Amino acid sequence: MTDTTLTPTPNDCALPRRRSDFATFAEAIDYAARSEKGLNFHDMRGDLVRPYPYRELRDDALAAARRLIASGIGKGDRVALIAETGPEFAALFCGCVYAGAWPVPLPLPTTFGGKESYIDQLAVQLESSDPTILIYPGEIAEMAQAAAERQGCEGSSWQDYALRDAPDVDLPTPDPDDICYLQYSSGSTRFPTGVAVTHRALLHNLYGHATGVNLGENDRVVSWLPWYHDMGLVGCFLSPIANQVSCDYLRTEHFARRPLAWLDLISRNAGNTLSYSPTFGYDICARRISSQSNVGERFDLSRWRTAGNGADMIRPDVMQNFVNAFAGAGFRASAFTPSYGLAEATLAVTVMPPGEGIRVELVEEERLSGADRDLSRPARYRAIVNCGKALPDMDIEIRGEGDTIRGDHQIGKVWCRGPSVMHSYFRNQEATDECLVDGWLDTGDMGYMADGYLFIVGRAKDMIIINGKNHWPQDIEWAVEQLPGFNHGDIAAFAVETENGEEAPAVLVHCRVSDPEERIKLHEQIRDKVRAITGMNCVVELVPPRTLPRTSSGKLSRAKAKRLYLSGEIEPIKLLEAA
Repeated sequence: MTDTTLTPTPNDCALPRRRSDFATFAEAIDYAARSEKGLNFHDMRGDLVRPYPYRELRDDALAAARRLIASGIGKGDRVALIAETGPEFAALFCGCVYAGAWPVPLPLPTTFGGKESYIDQLAVQLESSDPTILIYPGEIAEMAQAAAERQGCEGSSWQDYALRDAPDVDLPTPDPDDICYLQYSSGSTRFPTGVAVTHRALLHNLYGHATGVNLGENDRVVSWLPWYHDMGLVGCFLSPIANQVSCDYLRTEHFARRPLAWLDLISRNAGNTLSYSPTFGYDICARRISSQSNVGERFDLSRWRTAGNGADMIRPDVMQNFVNAFAGAGFRASAFTPSYGLAEATLAVTVMPPGEGIRVELVEEERLSGADRDLSRPARYRAIVNCGKALPDMDIEIRGEGDTIRGDHQIGKVWCRGPSVMHSYFRNQEATDECLVDGWLDTGDMGYMADGYLFIVGRAKDMIIINGKNHWPQDIEWAVEQLPGFNHGDIAAFAVETENGEEAPAVLVHCRVSDPEERIKLHEQIRDKVRAITGMNCVVELVPPRTLPRTSSGKLSRAKAKRLYLSGEIEPIKLLEAA
């Protein structure tokens, strides 16, 4: 039963707010512990099960640091932590910081891929980070221990590790340029690269983001995002500590089962709310509420002042659907706060100024593809979302061929430079040198600038190039999603080589239709839809539901889908020959 006597940590306290102006994250923890604020963990229904004031977090973190040092773990050693949303991970992460070790947040199992797939992924990331120990929730002991043994590192559950001695020891004094943690991006599966982030880079990014969203005295964060992804870890765990903000959490798996519990939690918040989500989070909530008539009776979203968008391509149609669904509950479209970032820049590169909402520009398809305009066909346009302005001290350049600097509204590769750009990829100098040049980070994304605002077009690596023309997979996927019965994430588009050696677009589509004749009709519909977008025939494969792989943060992994398809691990549904 829920303990109704529990009280969440407050929004306000007498301690003056400091916006991440600390030399190290250890200092930030020390300062936050002087407030009454903290982290608050909720169950699947959104009921509070554990308030965790920052002073308690600090006490537990110092004890964890002493245990680590007593175990022989010293400065610069890696400690792999399965990033379950809860006080155990929070204390151990901060304990590593106090001990001078580098915490390495790693993902929980997902429903995709099964047990062996998770062990494989974990083992590869352990091999890359080379930790002294892997610490994990007891519920996944079998899988976690198997991965640890495969790598040859020690493994321990939260519960067992907490029983170890924590003798008084001297803690090292961190330096701002010491590595604070290693972050694996959500796509880091087969060939992972750990992003090494210093204390200085982390705190500067947290300061810049807090400034960008104008973090206020009565603000409170609500989050369901996983702590092994940069938006969840940095934006919704480390930032509340460094900026002394109370935060309410749902576990990611609980959000997946009951997404509207996220909005229930926001509705009960007495302060101004900051809450972030990739596009699919808003999409699933709008879909779930569509059958309910009066949302104003259940939800109060009037105090949600910053509804952050990021982590994947922002879809204006999805955002509008969310506004349509929840305007009756007081949600304002101006609360939407698009941003752009990546783990290699700690978290954020740009953020939309407060109150400006979703702003789009319609861009001709020919400009996106780099092709000459075919005057015999009507112009086709794509809505490109404005991702905001650069954080303080962050420089952005759009570069074309030969690293030439592009002007406003000229599409090219996005480069950025600033104090919060990563130190390096851990033990991977070649990969570091490929993306870090003279202090500038090659983000791998394509976009353009306009009047100081950044517009992201897509990832260069995902681009499908057919007969010299560029096609964005997002465009193809979106077109198929418009057919009845499809959800965001049901389609993966990429290029394959045909029997004659030429490239063609391939589309894998989740099929929920069982009738053989209806499957054939659906196959033809999809092929016609893609032909209308690309101007050529494509390979269409219907696959069983829940087949397409996702990253640890829930995003579609096109590269993995392509690899699994070509290797035969994704088996398409066989269609009967038409009579």
